[in-house]
Amino acid sequence: EMSVLELVKKMAGAWRELPISEKQVYEEARQADWQKYREELAKYKAQLTPAEAAALKEERQRRMLRRRLFQQKRELTALGKPKKPRHAFNIFVSENYALIFQGLMVAKMKNLYDKWQKLPNSQKQTYLQLSEDDKIRYENEMKSWEAKMVELGREDLLRFATKKAKKKTSETVKSKTAKTSLHEARAILKLKKSEE
Repeated sequence: EMSVLELVKKMAGAWRELPISEKQVYEEARQADWQKYREELAKYKAQLTPAEAAALKEERQRRMLRRRLFQQKRELTALGKPKKPRHAFNIFVSENYALIFQGLMVAKMKNLYDKWQKLPNSQKQTYLQLSEDDKIRYENEMKSWEAKMVELGREDLLRFATKKAKKKTSETVKSKTAKTSLHEARAILKLKKSEE
């Protein structure tokens, strides 16, 4: 009758209260299972052809990349990165999707696309203007978000254009330091790097 969360909490409490001598039995069993797993994995890898091993390695790299991108996206969401601006068609779809009741999603989207194509330019202009307003909103929010990220020392999250502008300003600093002595220039560059 317990929920999974309650059950896990109860088991964790029981584990914490268990004496070290009894925990040792479970630790030895874990080590034996781990050793068995490593041996089976070595046997499996030994029987693979080079092409299969390469495919397996490539698949693992692809999964790691997907995991890294997912974690990066989750981090950006947690840091409050603004959502990208919507296009005119996306705004049209969000307003009219619920009005179409019949069919599957693919059929609804096809129906909406057909309606969008037949929509007069005067009505499309409304959605285009909403899209432009959303772009302005996005740019303003991104500027303030990027300023916040610079304050937090997270320049690695800035957009390419912002990084490029920052690089140009650092290049002008470098040209000014060329006039100073070599020792002073090194000190200034070290200071700049530590600030970044």
